[in-house]
Amino acid sequence: MSARMSFSTLRHVKSAPVTLRQFLRRNLYWLRLAVLSLVILGLARPQSGTRQEEVITEGIDIMLVLDVSTSMLAEDFKPKNRIGAAKAVAREFIQGRRNDPMGLVIFAREAFSQCPLTLDYGVLLEILDKTQVAAPEWDGTAIGNGIATAVARLKDGKAKSKVIILLTDGENNAGEIDPVTAAQVAHTFDIRIYTIGAGTRGTAMYPFEHPIFGKQYKPIPVEIDEDLLTRIANITGGKYFRATNTEKLRQIYHEIGELEKTKIEVKEFTKYHEEYIYYAGIALALLVLELILGHSYLRKLP
Repeated sequence: MSARMSFSTLRHVKSAPVTLRQFLRRNLYWLRLAVLSLVILGLARPQSGTRQEEVITEGIDIMLVLDVSTSMLAEDFKPKNRIGAAKAVAREFIQGRRNDPMGLVIFAREAFSQCPLTLDYGVLLEILDKTQVAAPEWDGTAIGNGIATAVARLKDGKAKSKVIILLTDGENNAGEIDPVTAAQVAHTFDIRIYTIGAGTRGTAMYPFEHPIFGKQYKPIPVEIDEDLLTRIANITGGKYFRATNTEKLRQIYHEIGELEKTKIEVKEFTKYHEEYIYYAGIALALLVLELILGHSYLRKLP
């Protein structure tokens, strides 16, 4: 038998304000909807991923071999002389490389290693800027010695690709090493040689100091052994170029840069993290909360 209580009127009860407990009791079902939604999302197995990249670079060992004989003072590479233009364009080439060990060899009557292979381009550029033409007593063009010195620096390098960029404005007339023999040795060590003949065609104006009138100019013939430079390049799988002005020289270095590109390999992988546990945990917490509230604070009396 159920208990009953009679009231004369419910007018005052209906007009009474809704308490927090009454509001929560009426809307308790929203907790169940939230639990159901979270369970559905958890079953969908949401995941978050972390994307990572592994960059592998395979650098190229590059040795710049620069002729510093006195004929490099000829002023047919306006607005600079040959040595000035060669240094300026080489600087641009160095600054445009990444991850490539580079060095510098200079030659006139003898060859000298000015900078070993290095990734410290700042040091290399500083040495390049200080490079000047040889003193008159050291004048000459020892192309074979220049190649041999560069090969000695490159042969023990670990890079798979090794390159010599040789720039000269004359003919081989000094040194004890034959240029063709030096090229064959370079080929043995799998070193490519790109040769550049620098100088206009015909004659070029060469500066000299007159004891009375000061700086004067005289025309000198431009004599570049293109057959020899072509043969050196062909032996090693390289290429011969002729630069008649600064812009042409810049284009040549750009072309060499395109031929000798650093190999860059990028490996991408994503690590996934399961997120369903968070949804399941929140759903369980809300379910427990509903049960606790339903049997305590929001409990309905019969």
